[in-house]
Amino acid sequence: MPRKSACSRSSVSPLQAAFEPVRRAATGLPEVEESTSYGTPSLKVRGKFLTRLKEDGETIVLRVDFDNRDAMMRVQPDVFYITDHYRDYPAVLVRLKAVSRSQLREVLADAWRLVAPRSLVAKKRAAAD
Repeated sequence: MPRKSACSRSSVSPLQAAFEPVRRAATGLPEVEESTSYGTPSLKVRGKFLTRLKEDGETIVLRVDFDNRDAMMRVQPDVFYITDHYRDYPAVLVRLKAVSRSQLREVLADAWRLVAPRSLVAKKRAAAD
C-alpha cells in the first residue's frame, strides 16, 4: 500500500501505531493509499475517503451506506455506533478493541466496494474468479 511519506519505526506516532491494524486489514484492496484526514491517519481509494482514525486513537470512522450502518449498529452496538455528529453522514464508528481482525477486513472490503470506481471493483471481482 503506498505511503505518502516514509518514516522509520522509531518515529511512528501513537496514532500511526493505533492505525496499523487497519492498514494491515486493508492490504490487498486495490489502489488504497495512506493519507491523512482531520490530522489523523486515513485510507482512501483514488482520493475518496474509506476510513480514518478518530483523535481518540481507539475508534475509526468507516464509510458505509445508511442501511448497512443501521443493521451493523443494531446487531453489534458494542462494536459499531455513531455520535450525533455522524447522524447525517454515510459513516459508522468502529471500536478497534471490540472488532475482530476478520470482521475489520470484511467491513473495510465492504467500504472499499462502496467507494472504489465500478471498473476497479469489477476488475477485482474478475481477478478473484
